[in-house]
Amino acid sequence: MPRTPAPLLAALALVLAAWPAAEVAATPGDVAVSFPTPDRQPTGLCWDGERLWLADRLSDRLTALDPATGAVLRDLPAPGFVPRGLAFDGEALWCLDAEEGMIHRVDPATGVTLRSIHAFGDGPQGLAWDGTALWISDEGADLISQISTADGTVIREFPAPAGAPQGLAWDGAFLWCADRGRDRLYMIDPDSGEVLLSLDAPGAYARGLAWDGARLWCVDFQTDRVYGLVVDDGVPYKNGEPKDLRLTLHHETRNYGPGELLELDVYFALPDERPNQALLSPLRFDPEPTDRVTDRWGQPLAHWRHVDLPLAQPVRVSMSLDVRLMETRWFVFPDRVGALADIPREIRKRYLGDEDKYRLDDPVIRRAVDAALAGEERPYWMLRRLYRAVRERLAYELAGGWNVAPAVLERGNGSCSEYSFVFIALCRAAGLPARYVGSVAVRGDDASLDDVFHRWCEVYLPGYGWLPVDPSGGDQARPADVAEYFGHLAPRFLITTQGGGASEYLGWQYNADERWRSRGPVKVHVETIGEWSPLPEAGD
Repeated sequence: MPRTPAPLLAALALVLAAWPAAEVAATPGDVAVSFPTPDRQPTGLCWDGERLWLADRLSDRLTALDPATGAVLRDLPAPGFVPRGLAFDGEALWCLDAEEGMIHRVDPATGVTLRSIHAFGDGPQGLAWDGTALWISDEGADLISQISTADGTVIREFPAPAGAPQGLAWDGAFLWCADRGRDRLYMIDPDSGEVLLSLDAPGAYARGLAWDGARLWCVDFQTDRVYGLVVDDGVPYKNGEPKDLRLTLHHETRNYGPGELLELDVYFALPDERPNQALLSPLRFDPEPTDRVTDRWGQPLAHWRHVDLPLAQPVRVSMSLDVRLMETRWFVFPDRVGALADIPREIRKRYLGDEDKYRLDDPVIRRAVDAALAGEERPYWMLRRLYRAVRERLAYELAGGWNVAPAVLERGNGSCSEYSFVFIALCRAAGLPARYVGSVAVRGDDASLDDVFHRWCEVYLPGYGWLPVDPSGGDQARPADVAEYFGHLAPRFLITTQGGGASEYLGWQYNADERWRSRGPVKVHVETIGEWSPLPEAGD
């Protein structure tokens, strides 16, 4: 092979060196900048419009830091011996002293305490200023409260997201709260206390938070570092660590007679690639299907046809595949969601129609929508209100049977499918396109069986597209746990089925279904089981 001349190699090297490196898209929660803290026990953090201010428990100092380098620009004595939360009100610092249970207003130029108010509570931690009042987090009481700067009186309060609230920040519209137990940072609606989205904390002990107008800052007590975090970079979702598994979906039909089973049709919904899942192998069938069909919702299915089935003998079919399941977290910012008029016409036409299970014109559905929305017309907040209404009206109960949405709503309990029927009915009646997905679920260990399965909803938000919302899973006590079922999927579901209503092949079922014709009285036993196992190592 001829050798490339040295001058050409040198020229090529210069070109490659000048070529811009491929940029990896930042996602919410990614660290954009980081530097060490000047002392070893950082607690509070705030932004004064130009600089970060940091409180430290060990040195009992308040320090102003350059956000680009971390250099100390100013250093003041703290107004107490256990400084925690910090906030800036546009003119002065507010510093929480946990030892005396006081919040001190401090002149940032001189360090002089201008006045003090009581910090009521069992374990006050973080502070934030919203332009008119202070917010304080209390780890002992598990509360976040808005308080008056006149005397510390509570104006409003709601439960903290997850039980261990630390630092707070105000971004101009929403509160942010660091939770040391979950290692997460939560964006909170200040009116309802609902968690709207969450980010991974950059360290194992997130303490203070600050907002500089574009970036969220977090100081970590364990790593002794300050982190500037990406919040909204236009990335719609983020995947976590993958889990590679093998699934075999078994289906068995057996006729115990005494009559004859003349014909049997079995249908399997065929999974595809989605944000939360990647297929690592072709679909494997035993035996091969008779053919493949597609239903009115665009769902592909494998179809087996059997005739003259023998009495008491099992008829078995199966589908196997290797799959990568990923935790997937969507980042939906309310001000980026469009209006109802922005929803594509084809989406509205297909996913706003009525179906037997929904009964959109039933007075029970109409009254529930009107009560939940109370005139709200912004799609994001409409969806939030309907999600809250279903949680407040229903309790989970797997009792068998799939009733229509108005009956389920009046009854007050239901299975995951019945929750889905109710939620889809409310969304569609309100003008929000909605559909369902069905899955096979990993039940505990990776080597496990699933014969219960799981269904939830997807709602179309203009500007974002389809968002997963699981109203039955969201029936939780803590705000952070409620939020885990709104725009988030755990790495334990293989979605097989997507539909907006009854399918000509699956009916209202998902994953699999069967139809038969018989002569005389028959007792037909049907069993469908998903079998999970870890993917074998190479060479096994």
